[in-house]
Amino acid sequence: MAESPWSRIGWRNLGRNRKRTVLTALGLAVGFFAVVFIVGWSQGLMVAMVESATSLVSGQIEIHDAEFRPERSLYDTIGGRDGTDVDAMLAALDADPAVVAAAPRVYAGGLVSSGDSTSAGMLMGIDVARELGLTRFLNELRDGALPEAGRNELLVGEEMARQLSVAPGDELVVVASGADGSMANDLYTVSGVFRSGLVELDLTFVVLPMGDLQDLVVLDRGRIHEVAVSTADPWIAEATAERLGGAFPATGRPLEVVPWQELNPAMVEYVALADAMYFVIVILVFSIAIFGVANTMLMATYERRREFAVMLALGATPRSVRSVVLYEGLALGTLSLALGAVLTFPFMIWFHEAPPDLSWAMSDVTLMGALLTPSLRVEYDVPFWCGAAAALFVTALLAALYPSWRASRVPPADTLAGL
Repeated sequence: MAESPWSRIGWRNLGRNRKRTVLTALGLAVGFFAVVFIVGWSQGLMVAMVESATSLVSGQIEIHDAEFRPERSLYDTIGGRDGTDVDAMLAALDADPAVVAAAPRVYAGGLVSSGDSTSAGMLMGIDVARELGLTRFLNELRDGALPEAGRNELLVGEEMARQLSVAPGDELVVVASGADGSMANDLYTVSGVFRSGLVELDLTFVVLPMGDLQDLVVLDRGRIHEVAVSTADPWIAEATAERLGGAFPATGRPLEVVPWQELNPAMVEYVALADAMYFVIVILVFSIAIFGVANTMLMATYERRREFAVMLALGATPRSVRSVVLYEGLALGTLSLALGAVLTFPFMIWFHEAPPDLSWAMSDVTLMGALLTPSLRVEYDVPFWCGAAAALFVTALLAALYPSWRASRVPPADTLAGL
């Protein structure tokens, strides 16, 4: 194909009007850049959304008693009333190569009071050291310090602290139901205030050392409600959860190992919808580009109608004339792809490695339980780039179809006679 005389003529014709050729090629190159960048940015947003939603509080995998969800009852602990060997479970998780961190948790509903102000809250007992390696919402406290075990200290969210008018050093009364049927209550000191960025979480969560919460609600040390797991990549959570299902000591009660895809199906559907829209973006961008390219090539073939008439008069077939114009479209596509690569890939590398921060233009966005800091982060998708390049060539060839047909229909005698 490259050795055909028609291909050489097609390449030569690009140099007839270099300014027009460059402008047309730039139009296709900008279309290629727009498609690759928009899709890369969309994928960057999806990845950031998943990473934020799974690393803020929940983790990529949750392990709990099969009856724990959705009621999240105080009594549905792993292993039931007998509990489990928490250290052995954590050791099994730490040994898995896909697991980055694992942290046990205890939950209880309760009331938190300060003076005349009372707020309903979700009491969350944590292993502070392990939790810091798993989630982000305690990484930077707005005020104060992390609670220490055995000192009746707790953390409250920024919104709860505002509603209760408390600060580090103030005291709170916590009331909850005990696992033995008693009414549990105690006095705690606010050690710090956290700010996750999610108002619902900052309003409802009260964080205590796990042992302190177990003492409050009368749970043995072996009774926990959940182990949250962080994986090296959120997208391997399903395979990891399936593998971990049989990696724990027997507890006498079935366990549920749930990846984030099952915990947040709405986010999975949102990501799938975004993936389905990429094809629509390609169609829209190159459909617009095809008319501009076709118009330019139609003008170019009209200006060379006498050349085509001479070719036909000397014995060239209409198919040969069509081949010349189609090869010209292919050559234009090649030039456009080269310009598009030069224009696109430096920006993709820059925006992937050091994405510009857009927080100066807009505030953080909350979407489906994820807190997104606006930026121009893009993700690499080489298969999509190849598809976009193929779409560019198809666009150039389709744009050349009608001009090639018109060129092959030039009447030699009338054209050369100036009619």
